[in-house]
Amino acid sequence: MHVMHLMHVMHVMHAPRPIIPDGSLRVSLFAGMALAVGHRSVDLTWSGGTAAALRSRLATEFPAAAALLARSAVAVGNAYVADDAPVPGGADVAIIPPVSGG
Repeated sequence: MHVMHLMHVMHVMHAPRPIIPDGSLRVSLFAGMALAVGHRSVDLTWSGGTAAALRSRLATEFPAAAALLARSAVAVGNAYVADDAPVPGGADVAIIPPVSGG
């Protein structure tokens, strides 16, 4: 991942955000993912699950983004997570599509 892009993503993820209740989830979207979905973030009813379940849910709700979701990283808090990692309700989540450049 391009260092400047990663620094921007981490800055955005650490910016003050509204408190999200445990039964929901705000997912920040970047670059091509935001374009495919049509929003820079989406709010979901979410009581918890894995990163893979979240990816699947987003693909179902936003079919135009499904192919890009399959290639994107999931970050919870300030760390990338594996597909089997838990994503609790109320977590700070971002979907980071692949980037290129140099």
